[in-house]
Amino acid sequence: MEKIQIFDTSLRDGEQVPGCKLNPKEKIKIAKELEELGVDTIEAGFPISSPNDFESVNQISKEIKNTTVCALSRAVEKDIKAAADAVQYAKRPRIHTGIGTSELHIKYKFNSTEDKIIERAVAAVKYAKSFVEDVEFYAEDAGRTNNIYLAKIIEAVIKAGATVVNIPDTTGYCLPQEYSNKIGFLKEYVNGIDNAIISTHCHNDLGMATANSIAGIEQGARQIECTMNGIGERAGNTALEEVVMTIKQRMHQRFYTDIKTPMLNRISKMISEEMCMMVQANKAIVGENAFAHSSGIHQDGVIKKRENYEIINPIDVGVDHSSIILTARSGRAALAYRAKQIGFDLYKDQLDIAYEKFIHLADMHKEVQEAELSTMLNQLFEDSQFQAVQLQK
Repeated sequence: MEKIQIFDTSLRDGEQVPGCKLNPKEKIKIAKELEELGVDTIEAGFPISSPNDFESVNQISKEIKNTTVCALSRAVEKDIKAAADAVQYAKRPRIHTGIGTSELHIKYKFNSTEDKIIERAVAAVKYAKSFVEDVEFYAEDAGRTNNIYLAKIIEAVIKAGATVVNIPDTTGYCLPQEYSNKIGFLKEYVNGIDNAIISTHCHNDLGMATANSIAGIEQGARQIECTMNGIGERAGNTALEEVVMTIKQRMHQRFYTDIKTPMLNRISKMISEEMCMMVQANKAIVGENAFAHSSGIHQDGVIKKRENYEIINPIDVGVDHSSIILTARSGRAALAYRAKQIGFDLYKDQLDIAYEKFIHLADMHKEVQEAELSTMLNQLFEDSQFQAVQLQK
């Protein structure tokens, strides 16, 4: 098996979401949890952007003991120097520098040429390398960059000393096959590609960040850049919990990560609270409804054997149990299951009567809560006719 490194950018790309700004104390708290979770690299911030961000990266560098601490910069000397100063106390420092490589960026963002962009990229990597050994280069908007030019600039920065080459689908533009082909093209045609780790960094504008990241590792990428809960610019980044559990559930014979998956649910909730960023109920892995069942057919199947409708054991991601939610779509099996949980062991004839009452109750509510169910059942058991029903085990 090969290890897939997990590069968490919740504190940098994730924090760029409007309203999610963190102070240094909050960032340190999250960084410590991410280290405990088992991420390989924490991108702690963009030091040149503000004194607060510089201080956060600097303090995290002092606090984190085992995980690589990374600081972002543009391909600008003052950015790189600020990043180097911010991570100077880290046990494992990394500078992440780069520049846009797509025709759009070269022409309209930089008003430059392909050759000049390569010159800037190489100069940036060499300058960063004068401060730290571990230098990551990002080719911004690689998703829309011509593969031949992308290979040319990646080869140049590896030769200049880049240890990691990041291939961002910055705008979430690529289809999985396109992104897969892009990584495969670099693996085949870049001289020296095996001297660096290829990293994915996918955005979710078309809802394909996770699919693209997985496609990337199948073609040779060995680092995934992601965020908890998929937070990030616009529609967000690749969700850490999704790629980690995809690898664990579907690709475990080929790949592994060091993530302690039973911590995922707790850390998801903590980051949601710290950043005031609600996790949608139907979010994969960590959403409130990820292991909840309200359809009678599904409930009956899960009660008989969990694997009928769940491909992940909730305990593996830190959730105590599957939830059987009582609604008007629930069947007798779900009612009997939930009734037994609160102390009412219903036999068949009793269940038939209770179910008729339950359906009327459920039609008046989106969800029947435990207190409402208990009240209904207590009222039934107080009825002498209900108690007199012939019991059939």
